[in-house]
Amino acid sequence: MPQNVGLIKNKVSNFTKLINIMESIFVILLIFMVASNPCSAAPSPSPSASPTISTTNSSTCPVSMNYVQTVPWNSSSCQNFQPLASQYQTKTSPCCQTLLSLFGIALSQNLKKSSLFQLPNLPTSSSCLQHFQSNLTSLSLPNNLVSSCFDPSQFVISPNICAGIQNIEDWHTRLGPTPELNTACGPDLTDPNQCRTCVAEGDKVQQRLLSIDGNDSHSLDCFYFATLYLAGVVNELGPESKGVMSCILILLLNSQVDSRDGHYALVLGLILASLAFLVIILGLGFYCWYTKKRKVENLLAYADLQEQSFSLRLRPNAVLTWFEFEDLMRATDNFSPQNFIGRGGFGLVYKGILPDGSMVAVKRLEESDSQGDALFCSEVEIVSNLKHRNLVPLKGCCVVDEGNENHNFEYRRRYLVHEYMPNGSLEDHLFPTKLDNQNTKKSLTWSQRKSIILDVANALVYLHFGVQPAVFHRDIKATNILLDADMRARVGDFGLARQSSESRSQLNTRVAGTRGYVAPEYALYGQLTEKSDVYSFGVVILEIMCGRKALELSPSGTPIFLITDCVWSLMKSGNIGEALDASMLGDENCARNIMERFLLVGILCSHVTVASRPTILNALKMLEGDIEVPPIPDRPLSHGNYVLYSGDCSGMSSGCGFVSS
Repeated sequence: MPQNVGLIKNKVSNFTKLINIMESIFVILLIFMVASNPCSAAPSPSPSASPTISTTNSSTCPVSMNYVQTVPWNSSSCQNFQPLASQYQTKTSPCCQTLLSLFGIALSQNLKKSSLFQLPNLPTSSSCLQHFQSNLTSLSLPNNLVSSCFDPSQFVISPNICAGIQNIEDWHTRLGPTPELNTACGPDLTDPNQCRTCVAEGDKVQQRLLSIDGNDSHSLDCFYFATLYLAGVVNELGPESKGVMSCILILLLNSQVDSRDGHYALVLGLILASLAFLVIILGLGFYCWYTKKRKVENLLAYADLQEQSFSLRLRPNAVLTWFEFEDLMRATDNFSPQNFIGRGGFGLVYKGILPDGSMVAVKRLEESDSQGDALFCSEVEIVSNLKHRNLVPLKGCCVVDEGNENHNFEYRRRYLVHEYMPNGSLEDHLFPTKLDNQNTKKSLTWSQRKSIILDVANALVYLHFGVQPAVFHRDIKATNILLDADMRARVGDFGLARQSSESRSQLNTRVAGTRGYVAPEYALYGQLTEKSDVYSFGVVILEIMCGRKALELSPSGTPIFLITDCVWSLMKSGNIGEALDASMLGDENCARNIMERFLLVGILCSHVTVASRPTILNALKMLEGDIEVPPIPDRPLSHGNYVLYSGDCSGMSSGCGFVSS
């Protein structure tokens, strides 16, 4: 957890002590008032114990679920739970994620008791979940939480998950001794530094398990198994300790300050009503108390934001690090101009070197107000769960408050830390500027261009078909395609990305993207589908094959060249080969027919009609020659504000003219 969150918690503790002193004074006055009043009522009986949970069928569950009513977990995300169309929402609902962490306490206890990482059979799992729901219902939570979130079979032990581990003996057999893990995660994890060390060691063990298993689809199970082992076996304080719940199980806990607000208000009201002669004193006391309380709430709100962001580093399919701001300052030499790489989407990018010697690219997002939190969390949530060789890896993130002592949210800064791509962006190589050192950037060969196009296609196939829900990038362009040390392409900058489920609910909203790459139906009507990314991909293919920018403007800002229309014009006239970049035609390994096939796929993908475009999966098959490129349908005579060309294309053949549609 970031160090500044620890400082905030210390301030909260000091304010809480002040409130405790005031409460003691109020209680003494109240006792004096009641004792001096002969008409005061007799003390009310002590509250009854919490409702007894029915034990029907609960005897088959090996552990008790009564801790649900005693541990200070935050149930706010489940108060107004609305089930979705899909039956089980473990991965999508914040409430279900919270309940999974809460149920993890029971699984950790069972692991320590029975040596089993999961429950022995389906009846046992069903019984435990029924008992779990009974305790949730006693807290006035909806009675359909468990049935909406969990499939009982997901907690039943199986030999086919996470390296075949079923019990602690299997764990030791697969991994052998783990002294570093035991040392790092054994003590109290409420200490931020100890928690950070434990998480790092836990990540290493999870990666070892995944390597032993050899199946990426089992990474979620290996993550949960590592979590249960740390909580139930390694940590000496057990799964119900605050350190384990917040650090390992990522369970958000209630603040003691919030739980006592109602009590303070009641005590204060009684004293003000009964002791009129203390009105002035109590009024001043109330004013001081309220002022301090508001400051506590502000600090807690800020700390909670930091903690929620911090928890992102423990997402199952990613190894994310929460960086201290001071670490980023040192890595980039105080964001020195000499380390400035360029401007990415929504921010500036700097090169940095971490203490372990690894190179990173640090993007400082420009949105500094509280509205930027949603965009920041959206990008981190999406990217942290993506893992593909043709995507730029996200190593970690950072949120720092640069405001005054009141922690005004307007001054918040957000940073994303990506793996550094030494060969820059595709645009740097296709269209080097006068500021670039062109002596070190040779023109891309045909084999390099072919490889880059296939890499980008594979990345989009993964985004559209390899994850659920699918992810729409919305900003595929040359500047967002980065090249690693081997000149392999990686798609980056997910600041505009949206998941498919989210996109369907946001049709006809503000269009995002870059001119020249945005699909017509999206630009005109806000209709966002996977075919919008396919259109942008088609434009990128044409840029790579032709060596011309998608859109060129005059000094006055008027469009003078649109690559989709130029290439379309050449194809219709039977001169498609003239569109090819002459600088790659001298490649000894070039095959003219394959180049023209890539051009045709680019034209088809960037077709103005949505139905005429292929899916990205079929586009990849066409590029690889697995299926033939179909005849390209004619374009409509008019398509809104887009422009059509007539005549030859400048730089490809001869002059190129615009005709407004």
